[in-house]
Amino acid sequence: MSDYVFGANIIENLTTGMYQDSRIIYREYIQNACDQIDKAIKMGILIKGEEEIYIELDSPTRTITITDNATGISKSDFARTLSNIADSDKKLGEDKGFRGIGRLCGLAYCSKLIFSSSAKGENVISKMTCDAEEMRKLINENETGEKHTAIEVLESINEFSEEKTDDLQSHWFKVELIGINDENTALLDFKGIKDYLSFVAPVPYKNTFIYRSEIYQHAKEIGVVIDEYNIRLNGEQVLKEYKTNYKTRSGEDEIFTVAFNDMYDDSNRLIAWSWIGISRFKGVIERECLMRGIRLRKENIQIGNEDALQPLFKEERGIHYFVGEVFGISKDLIPNAQRDYFNENPMRKEFERRLKIYFKEELHKVYHDGSDVNSAFKKIDDATKKAAEYEEKKKNGYFVDESHARKAEEDVERAKLEAEKARKLLEKKKKSDDGSSVIVKQIIEQTERIRTTEVDEV
Repeated sequence: MSDYVFGANIIENLTTGMYQDSRIIYREYIQNACDQIDKAIKMGILIKGEEEIYIELDSPTRTITITDNATGISKSDFARTLSNIADSDKKLGEDKGFRGIGRLCGLAYCSKLIFSSSAKGENVISKMTCDAEEMRKLINENETGEKHTAIEVLESINEFSEEKTDDLQSHWFKVELIGINDENTALLDFKGIKDYLSFVAPVPYKNTFIYRSEIYQHAKEIGVVIDEYNIRLNGEQVLKEYKTNYKTRSGEDEIFTVAFNDMYDDSNRLIAWSWIGISRFKGVIERECLMRGIRLRKENIQIGNEDALQPLFKEERGIHYFVGEVFGISKDLIPNAQRDYFNENPMRKEFERRLKIYFKEELHKVYHDGSDVNSAFKKIDDATKKAAEYEEKKKNGYFVDESHARKAEEDVERAKLEAEKARKLLEKKKKSDDGSSVIVKQIIEQTERIRTTEVDEV
């Protein structure tokens, strides 16, 4: 039986061909750092709150550096750990990453990829330098007929070295991407990367988001902890940039409360939980709003993009009426290799089944009812406005003749009839007791409060 041969193209599949969005390198390296921070805390090397993941973008030198103060890797384990491909020591269901392939992703976007580390109590800094340009050259040769195996490519591009250090107490791991490719300049865009990390990385909510306390309290009540880490980009702390107000296609809207949904299996084990912002649902949230959509998360790291859960909605546009997050909790909800969704298994099917019920039977009705409520109040306002305009015109003798006045009066009467229908609709929704009725009643009450405030201000 002949030996199995893994060609150089497998390296390309794990680097250039693995991800569609180059920014995913940040997620992969942050994920690895978070796992090591968790271990450092368990080992007593760190106290929660002392952890730090520092990302530095240096546009002039086209360099990205990602450093953590976790366990580091000991001298004896460094070469083995960094050499192994898809043979990670991490555990499925415990660690955020577990496949052992994410560290290769940077090779697609730079000329050199350098890993270096120091472990507590050791006087050595271990380093692995990967020649990404040479990797791409060998892969191209492979495609033109000069065959190379994956092992030949790795042996050719990887170089290990060591240097001494006097700092025996330090413990860290560093990733450096040197010479970012011209076509990947977006990786050096501070604002673009900060916006991306604000919703992808496992970071705290911005303290100006007034509903953060309610979200944390709910998580505590159901016995879960939202994983959060101190991540800085060029010195600035990265936070989830949620806020209460945003633009829709029908004007400004505002979150005035949050609603929670907890999903349990038949054995009463928590599968997932979510929060959504409750607004007046005036319309689809503008695309420019970074926080729009209901984000899917596992260990508080975003899975896929903002539309990962869109297929579970009855209408494609449905997800864009909402702001919120779904946190996968079950260990059997396993992110796939690209981390754009979960692996297919019985738990994923159960997760989707229950989430579809929530999305289709409750949230679908919520934003449609919200639209009906907005329309109803508009009809009431239109009737009031038309009646006032009619009286003003009548008072000032605006009407040219009786026919003109009669037509205007008929318009007012029609508007009054529409307003009366609108009031009855609102009353009916107030008395409804279906799954979404609580939220719809809150929307009506909030709209009435706003209208009362506006009248008082006038």
